[in-house]
Amino acid sequence: MTTLDDLPIRDDLRGRSPYGAPQLDVPVRLNTNENSYPVPEPVVEAIGKAVAAELRDLNRYPDRDALALRADLAAYLGHGLTADHVWAANGSNEIQQQLLQAFGGPGRTALGFTPAYSMHPLLALGTGTGWLPGVRDADFGLTAAAAVAQVREHRPDVVFLCSPNNPTGTALDPAVVAAVLAEAPGMVVVDEAYAEFARPGTVSALAVLPGHPRLVVTRTMSKAFGFAGGRLGYLAADPAVVAAVQLVRLPYHLSALTQAAARAALAHRDALLGTVSAVMAQRDRIVAELRARGHRVADSDANFVLFHVDGDQGAAWRTLLDAGVLVRDVGLPGWLRVTAGTPAETDAFLTAMEKLS
Repeated sequence: MTTLDDLPIRDDLRGRSPYGAPQLDVPVRLNTNENSYPVPEPVVEAIGKAVAAELRDLNRYPDRDALALRADLAAYLGHGLTADHVWAANGSNEIQQQLLQAFGGPGRTALGFTPAYSMHPLLALGTGTGWLPGVRDADFGLTAAAAVAQVREHRPDVVFLCSPNNPTGTALDPAVVAAVLAEAPGMVVVDEAYAEFARPGTVSALAVLPGHPRLVVTRTMSKAFGFAGGRLGYLAADPAVVAAVQLVRLPYHLSALTQAAARAALAHRDALLGTVSAVMAQRDRIVAELRARGHRVADSDANFVLFHVDGDQGAAWRTLLDAGVLVRDVGLPGWLRVTAGTPAETDAFLTAMEKLS
């Protein structure tokens, strides 16, 4: 049987593993930060009608610039943004890949502050961009001074900031974004995939977009909108950034069906985002309950919680799995991550956690 070693694969890809989380058939799956609430039936019907309207013309290519969708996304974001400030793709991963294709690449570097989203170094690898693993404080925090010092040392072409950060959950102090923008010689990408779940008073980087042409804010419809299967991510930035990523995008990268479904979802955003407060309540419940039991827990502005377990986190992960609850081992010694789901899923998780006592 042929293996990767038998093929003339790039040397820097040898020995690598693809990104992914276990998709196991268990009663409670809380490992991929999906929205546990199904799409409401009225929205299902609206999306179905929108997609059906496109079927007769599938012999034609879609709008390669997705102008109507971009206008809808801009209206959702507010902040005076227009379609010229927004770009959309198949998930925020593709958005970030396009950014690295345009602003990274061979001979250039990207800096991220780990632990952070594990796809960022893989996207750098795939685009031939050198990856610089920056560091956070012992409590996973990131101060403006620490971030600036690392940017000053490495002078990266692209800086990734996650707010809220995955897998730790906490949003950044706006001062960190401002300080990095002032110091970074290249692009600054703020990954706000979980922004809709942030605690009250959290400031989005969208607020400082005006006057900062090297700032990019990336978002997704996978989490708060419960649209993970629809695969729609987007960015907000200066129109010149949108023009830059269009140089590297694949032709017709967003299907007509994806665009129609996403527009229908945006038109019913009040119904879809109606679950956000319920998810936040379960997140805060998990944090409070685990701390009451003596666990160390990271503050969270996302739809998940990072918590500490005694001993080997791999063994703890297996114990929870044996109890029918799948969480995420993110590779941090002693830590696991759980998605905040429905009240029943939280009940199951907290009950399973008793087995770790």
